[in-house]
This record gives sequence, structure tokens and C-alpha cells, in this order.
Amino acid sequence: MKMSKSKTRTLHCLWLFLLACLCSASLANNAKINFREKEKKVLDQILGQGKYDARIRPSGINGTDGPAVVRVNIFVRSISKIDDVTMEYSVQLTFREQWLDERLKFDDFAGRLKYLTLTEANRVWMPDLFFSNEKEGHFHNIIMPNVYIRIFPNGSVLYSIRISLTLACPMNLKLYPLDRQVCSLRMASYGWTTADLVFLWKEGDPVQVVKNLHLPRFTLEKFLTDYCNSKTNTGEYSCLKVDLLFKREFSYYLIQIYIPCCMLVIVSWVSFWLDQGAVPARVSLGVTTLLTMATQTSGINASLPPVSYTKAIDVWTGVCLTFVFGALLEFALVNYASRSDRAADMHRESIKKKRRDMEQASMDAASDLLDTDSNATFAMKPLVRHPGDPLALEKLRQCEVHMAPQKRPNCCRTWLSKFPTRQCSRSKRIDVISRITFPLVFALFNLVYWSTYLFRDEEEN
Repeated sequence: MKMSKSKTRTLHCLWLFLLACLCSASLANNAKINFREKEKKVLDQILGQGKYDARIRPSGINGTDGPAVVRVNIFVRSISKIDDVTMEYSVQLTFREQWLDERLKFDDFAGRLKYLTLTEANRVWMPDLFFSNEKEGHFHNIIMPNVYIRIFPNGSVLYSIRISLTLACPMNLKLYPLDRQVCSLRMASYGWTTADLVFLWKEGDPVQVVKNLHLPRFTLEKFLTDYCNSKTNTGEYSCLKVDLLFKREFSYYLIQIYIPCCMLVIVSWVSFWLDQGAVPARVSLGVTTLLTMATQTSGINASLPPVSYTKAIDVWTGVCLTFVFGALLEFALVNYASRSDRAADMHRESIKKKRRDMEQASMDAASDLLDTDSNATFAMKPLVRHPGDPLALEKLRQCEVHMAPQKRPNCCRTWLSKFPTRQCSRSKRIDVISRITFPLVFALFNLVYWSTYLFRDEEEN
């Protein structure tokens, strides 16, 4: 009987222990379930009807009646385009705001409830921030709206949203395509003045940029954050801005514009080495290069806005077009000089012929006089004039005038004398001088152009 009673007590204790374990497990599960249900109760407690009014702004620092402080930071996800014609750029970013609203404080249950999450922005007070230089913008709603609001136990509110914006970017294209452009992102309060709302950049790292940011024609060099408060007749409004400094990639323009223009100018110089009589070849070469250069210039200007000032690319194309046009005018001058040379040669030949005829007539008359003289002896007409003959002396003086060396030797004249040019041929000498002058002047222009625009300080916009 004693053994049976002891066994009964043992079994009874064992059942009680198992029952206690089951009850504790059930209570733990219910506690977890009840803890998740507490989030709803907390939201109803702080945002319930009649308890929170989203139309009233939060109080200032330390519960004072000062302005509410909103700290802002952004994350630049991508920059899709920078348009020179419309002077705008498109950017996609994650925009975040954080402020303190003491009306939203709640119990965090010993740290187990880190924050509450909302997806409806109209349930809490929101700053009336807008982008002052925005042209277009939209939110992202695939698959769900890319927005959330986190409420922390101390009443701090974090608002985050992903947006795409097309923003105005006034550009100064005086140094195009060797320029740098500053595009701004401006954020300001629309209705609350600085007495009620102040925007501040978040301390630490207010602007972040994705690491693999790639732009086809620009490079993002750096960005600067600043404040841009504006005063109007209705008050002063808080404003934030971030300046993005873009440097234009020059390699594209070097390959597509500068090198082809140089090649066209050099091709136009080929006419200087063609024969003067090759009129169709020289005319077709000059006209073709001129039309090609004009087409290139119009294509460049078509991709740029019609600004009132002169751009660096305008100087380059204008000078190149002038060189090509100058080569064509040089041929017109050569052709005119060639015709003048031919007319002068014909005139000289006619004068020489008349002189020879006159000399022959005078010699014939002298021979007749000698024949009539009975006392004169037979004299044979000399085949070669003696050095003392007046006509021979005159011809000798003309040759000495043309062949006499200069008193002061000139390097250019010495170089020109090496070319097989006819005496007094101006047209050939124009070609020879152009072969030297055009390349030298173009090289000097390149030296001045690149030294001016590559080392010129960027002007303030």
C-alpha cells in the first residue's frame, strides 16, 4: 500500500510538471501573438481619431514654439541624360526627410518594438517641400508604391520615397565643348516660412551617389551642398540646394568634329600643288571641301541651342571654313595672275618681234647703202653681233637686271629660287607662297586656340 501511494504521488507530480510546461509554452505563444497585436494598438493609440491632427505642425526643438526642423538627405541612383538644347537633366533619386514629432512617442516594450512602419503619408504631418527647378516628375509605383514612413519610439519620423525628376539646368556654352556645367537641385518650402519650418542638411553624408554612375558625354566631378533661402513679399522660405559639377567628355568631339575639320582644311591645300592649268580639278576640289565644311558646321549648330554669344566650337568651325574659302579664293587669284602673265608674255613677244623686224629693216637699209658705194668693199653681214654693238649691249643689260643677285640675301627668296618658275611668273609664286603661308597660319591658330580654351578658367554662371 505504501509503494502504490508513492508511485501515485510521483505520477501526479509528473503530470503537474508536464501541464505547467504546456501552459508556459502556450503563454509564450500568446505573448508573441499579443506583441504583434500591440503594434496595431500603438498605431491606434497615437494616430487614432481625435488624438492626432496631421494638419498641425510639430513643435520646435525641446517642445518650444520655434520652427520645426527637418533634416534632408538624398541618394542619387542614376542620371539618365543632360540635354544641351533644352538645358535640362533627368535624375532618379531616393529622397529622405527626418523630423521630430513628440506627439508620436510610444512605448517600445523594452526595445522589442524598434519602429512602426506606415505607407500612407497623409496620416502624419508632412513638410511641404517642393523642387523649385523641376520641369517634370513622377513617383514609382511598381510593384508597390516606393515609399515608407517609419515612426521611432522617441517620436522621430523618417520619410523615404523614390522619385524621377527632370530639372532645369541653365548652361553657359561659351567654352563648348571644353566646358564644365553646374546643374543644381533646389528644394524649398512652399507655404511654411522660416518661422515655422526650417530645412537642414543631414549631418555626416547628406548626398550620396551610386558608385557605378555612368554618363555618355559627361563626368560627375564633384557635388556641393548649400542653402538658398529666398525672401519674398510673403516672408522668408527655407531652401536647400546641391550643385552637381559635370565635366564634358572631349574625346567624342575630338574624333567627330576637330579631326575631320583639320582633314578638310589640309585637303583644301592640295590645290596649291596642282598645275595651274588644271582648272576643273582645282575648282571641284575647292568647292567640294567648302560645301563639306559648311555641312559640318550646320550639323554642329543643329545640336546646340541658338545662343546669342560665340562658342568655342564656333571659333573653330569659322576659322576652318575661312581657310577652306581662302584656298578657293587663292586659286581665283592664281588664275587671274596666270592670265595676266600670258597677256604680258604675248605683249613682250610682240614687242620683241617688232624690234627684230626694225633691226632687220635697218640692217637691210645699211646693206643697200654699202652696195651703192663704188669704193666700198664687199662686206659680209656678221652672224654674231660684236660686244660693242648697241643692241647687244642693251640685251646684255636686261639680262643682268633680271639675273643680278640681291644686295641683301633673303632666306625666303633663296627658297623660292629653288622652284622651277618662269621669270616674272606671279601665278606660280602665289602657289609657292600659299604652300608655306597657309600651314603656318593654321598652326599658329591652333596654338592660340588650344592655349586659350584649355587653360582658361571657367567663368561663373
